[in-house]
Amino acid sequence: MISFEFPVTERTRTLLRLEQLYDRLTFFVERDNPLEHHAALMVLFEIMETASRADLKADLLQELERQKQVLEALRDNPNVAEETLEGVLDDIESTSSRLLGLTGKFGQHLRENEWLMAIRQRAGIPGGTCQFDLPSYFLWQQKPPEERRADLNRWASPLMPTSDGSRILLQLLRDSGKTNQFVARKGAFQQMSGGKVVQLIRVSYDEGLNILPELSANKYALNIRFISAETGEVRAKQAEFDVDFALTHCKF
Repeated sequence: MISFEFPVTERTRTLLRLEQLYDRLTFFVERDNPLEHHAALMVLFEIMETASRADLKADLLQELERQKQVLEALRDNPNVAEETLEGVLDDIESTSSRLLGLTGKFGQHLRENEWLMAIRQRAGIPGGTCQFDLPSYFLWQQKPPEERRADLNRWASPLMPTSDGSRILLQLLRDSGKTNQFVARKGAFQQMSGGKVVQLIRVSYDEGLNILPELSANKYALNIRFISAETGEVRAKQAEFDVDFALTHCKF
């Protein structure tokens, strides 16, 4: 099975982008090659831009507090694992405290580092980070992997509360999902929403079908069209066969 997630709200779209960026950052930081650490630094700059919205911190804190209140109401519920619940609540409390401890504009410590900003500026030019353009950056890349990794972790550390906040919210959102099985007749499916609003929609089906889902959703209707996943010059066409798939609606 393969699954595709579609954000319905702008907040969820931002959370998914942050999740992907932080996953890439972790992957590249843990490697040793200078080219991989270069990729990690480029991801840092992407995170700085993606999360620099002034209201992101407030959005995360507000939603974490709301989820905390919802979860606290589940205490003493015999159908809820108390140990797991307390672990999630502790995680929310700790992350909220770290978010509250952030001061100034997101990524300001990176913006105040002239050396990093010079790299960022040159990175916007194709091939602009060659050794003759940035000799000091080339010298940094020759350092032992452990030293480069320590620098990357030091630069990334002030950004991590945002990663933890988005991780908690996405996990809670995904865990809220309700899944049903449907059939898209000749690759097309429509479902009336009845005014219900969700934050995330997941579509899962047999990967061997070699198709892709196209989705449009609002509070009135959900439309899914499965198209061929062939690459090349041929324009993608809607599937001409019935598609069995699982549809998951996630909402807080």
